[in-house]
Amino acid sequence: MMYKGVIIEESLQDTSVLHHLKILETKVEPTTSKHKTPWLKMWTLHTVLIDNNDADKVAEEISHSLDYSHKSAWYADFKNDKTHYIIFKDKVFKIDRSNTEEYKAATEYGISLGIPKYQVDFAPNVIEWERK
Repeated sequence: MMYKGVIIEESLQDTSVLHHLKILETKVEPTTSKHKTPWLKMWTLHTVLIDNNDADKVAEEISHSLDYSHKSAWYADFKNDKTHYIIFKDKVFKIDRSNTEEYKAATEYGISLGIPKYQVDFAPNVIEWERK
């Protein structure tokens, strides 16, 4: 089963990981203040497919390639029907998509890095636990 996700090219210090992926679509979009990336006027979003057999390796590659030099945290993610990889610099969450607790851990980690809550909406209703 293939995984699908979006990788922001500008989030990577080393973009060579993109050369090993099947890119389905590329969009260049302007950034806004809401994105919290004032050093970028535009960013490049690649929709990618990742073979099931390569998912662990690709997740690790992305994790070691994310750029945290601007005092801002990036993440990338890709998923299939059963598993969701959420990738931060030097940390990978491999989540069973039916397990809310696993999503909570990834969400909390992303927020602890300073990523805005609206950007860590990895699964429906996961942010709801915070409001209770």
